[in-house]
Amino acid sequence: MSDSIKKWHEMQEDKKWTSDSTGYSYNNLPKDPIVENVLNKFKARSRDGIIKYGTTLYDNPDGFFKFLTHLQEELMDATLYIEKLKQQK
Repeated sequence: MSDSIKKWHEMQEDKKWTSDSTGYSYNNLPKDPIVENVLNKFKARSRDGIIKYGTTLYDNPDGFFKFLTHLQEELMDATLYIEKLKQQK
């Protein structure tokens, strides 16, 4: 095993380093409330999706084109929301 891979595994085992392997510990840094808020929204959305669809996104068996269709529909919705807000001036 190379030294860098060995170091990465050691950092993971210590649980004081992130998996991004930048070498920075996030334990002593202040939390960003904006980031924390977005993370909480992602977690809630994940929970709601698991309840609604009975699976995680990771385990979802839908294929490539099904995911592209979902993405396209979400982006079309976003465009409609933008247009609505623009009209409200």
